[in-house]
Amino acid sequence: MSHELLRQPKWRVIDQSHFGPLFDAKQSFATDDALCTAVGSGRSDPVVRTWVHEHTVVLGAADTKLPHIAEAVSFLRRQGYRVVVRNSGGLAVVLDSGVLNISLVFPETGRSIAVEQGYEAMCALMAAMLAPYGVTIEAGEVVGSYCPGRYDLSIGGQKFAGISQRRVRGGVAVQIYLCVTGSGSARAELIRRFYELGRQGKQTTFAYPLVDPAVMASLSELTGRPLSVAELLVALWRTLQSFGGQLYSSALEGEEWEWYEYYWARMVERNAVVSFEKPSGTGNVTADV
Repeated sequence: MSHELLRQPKWRVIDQSHFGPLFDAKQSFATDDALCTAVGSGRSDPVVRTWVHEHTVVLGAADTKLPHIAEAVSFLRRQGYRVVVRNSGGLAVVLDSGVLNISLVFPETGRSIAVEQGYEAMCALMAAMLAPYGVTIEAGEVVGSYCPGRYDLSIGGQKFAGISQRRVRGGVAVQIYLCVTGSGSARAELIRRFYELGRQGKQTTFAYPLVDPAVMASLSELTGRPLSVAELLVALWRTLQSFGGQLYSSALEGEEWEWYEYYWARMVERNAVVSFEKPSGTGNVTADV
């Protein structure tokens, strides 16, 4: 079934990997919700969206319950990071120019897509995409990583990617972050310090991860090759084509912009509730989205 999901007649490609430092992660989560609505209602072909955000830490809802969350967020901001609370599951992750995010958006109309099927489709895509690099990918929780989960992707015990899902109005967005370049352990150290400051030794009902920077790495580190986000983008598109799909480039259009504005407002509200920022303005991107 995982490969079936990848065998789409057409893939609508929305590449937002080059928007630069002004591209806010809240815009990405609003965009995926708008695309779920479009794909789920049959107004759009399945979508592959690629996105990069610079100097951003994305938190999960549970992270906002840390006893000393304000101090922990203040630390991240002093290090030069934006802080955004996402609308999908999971915990804190680091996004920067060396991290490629991929969203696959499928329709669930006509037949349901089990949670495991979405995860397995992304795992199958990554296995095929990275096969030319001669690495063996394992799926399973990497203890000591940040945002640990059953579908962590690792090589030799070191995690380089994590997968989450979001379901909105008949559409399913399967999202992955790939640490392509840079230091995986340095990113993990940032999150380790975030949790240390957020907990400060206090007991919590939720079991936050005890991050060990040694268990995280980038694909460049793991393969010993100077990879780039651009190279992985080409590998992604070629791999999707290998499953028989026709790819065409696109952007948000028509009523998708109205849905985007609605979901953007919800993201802004979500972030304001936890006192990280005040609602203001719209979420329009100056470049074509």
